[in-house]
Amino acid sequence: MVNHITIRKATGTWVVRAGGAILGETSNAMELVEGDYPPVIYFPRSDIAMAFLDASDKTSHCPRKGDARYFSVVTKSRTLENVVWSYEDPKPAAEQVRDYLAFHNVDEVAVEQI
Repeated sequence: MVNHITIRKATGTWVVRAGGAILGETSNAMELVEGDYPPVIYFPRSDIAMAFLDASDKTSHCPRKGDARYFSVVTKSRTLENVVWSYEDPKPAAEQVRDYLAFHNVDEVAVEQI
């Protein structure tokens, strides 16, 4: 695996949906590529309906990006645990995604370019 991170502005407009609701839409998304992993789209926090998100106690650490904080998405029918993360105090390699949110690719969550 290649040991580097590339972050660039994602082209076009992106939307994230969960539980039948649109959580956000933006034309200011960032695309983060880390080594051989698939690209991850990060949404500006200001373009996400934060009322649907509950902060979680879960955290994780990446040696290149820093400490991630997680959120759960509350839908009409259930809570999707820890499907959102954010690097709130990222390392320099990930500074461009400060104040951005990423969403796990699970059945109940869709991140799509429109």
